[in-house]
Amino acid sequence: MLNMVLITLGLLTAYFAVIFVKDLLKAKAENTFEEGSFIGSGLVGFTTNFFDTLGIGSFAPTTALLRQFKLTKDRTLPGTLNVSCTIPVVIEAYIFIKGIEVEPVTLAAMLFAAVAGAVVGAGLVSHMDEKKIQTYMATALIAVAFIMIAGKVGLMPAGGEAIGLSGVKLIIAVVVNFILGALMTIGIGLYAPCMALVYALGMSPKVAFPIMMGSCAFLMPAASAKFVKEGAYDKKASLAIAVFGSVGVFIAAYIVKSLPLNILTWLVIIVIFYTSISMFKAAKENKEIA
Repeated sequence: MLNMVLITLGLLTAYFAVIFVKDLLKAKAENTFEEGSFIGSGLVGFTTNFFDTLGIGSFAPTTALLRQFKLTKDRTLPGTLNVSCTIPVVIEAYIFIKGIEVEPVTLAAMLFAAVAGAVVGAGLVSHMDEKKIQTYMATALIAVAFIMIAGKVGLMPAGGEAIGLSGVKLIIAVVVNFILGALMTIGIGLYAPCMALVYALGMSPKVAFPIMMGSCAFLMPAASAKFVKEGAYDKKASLAIAVFGSVGVFIAAYIVKSLPLNILTWLVIIVIFYTSISMFKAAKENKEIA
């Protein structure tokens, strides 16, 4: 079953890649690329995907950095986050699914649920107006920050030793991962809440990595393809982040492998709160900041 999971992931990624490349070639031919900095977006992608591989999560810091340096527009942020991080996250998923043991039925069920949630969510988010996107993303970011704080101060369950689920726990995992998949399409990263879910259901903390990265890897090609077809993403920023972000993943996974991340995690929490507050303010004023 594990091989089937990886083969299916490869096919989904190939489907997304064809659509993405076609859209980029069309933009090049029509000279419709955005004005943002390719190198600037690439450096953001390298940094955030490097730490994403180490479990920090990339959506919140990528959002903060893209907005801080005015590299894209708020309206296209959800699509840009999903499209740009698809390839780097797929690489992460292959690395961790092959490297950490997870009970196959649990893994497959949670991955399928995330994909289903993303497909439903992407269809709705791509048609939302900017004010709604800003409000939803700001709320989502605050939720992630509190989940991270709960884990840092010991309020979140520490997990157990299980590598799989069954019965009611498996049903809960599938339902929650469906919801998390949908939330991914409005810019809320799946890592922190998925890790909280894994811990709460008594699974080994290590199992969170293939599950959360696999969930993102499976849902993102499907959701991102919809964003590309709708034109609801920043092409230049997405390409830069995809290329440089993939390099960051390989360096983190095979060279660095682990870092003392306690201080960095608290810094990310602060950045998340800052970004959330700025987005609430932008939504209230109903105008773009980026």
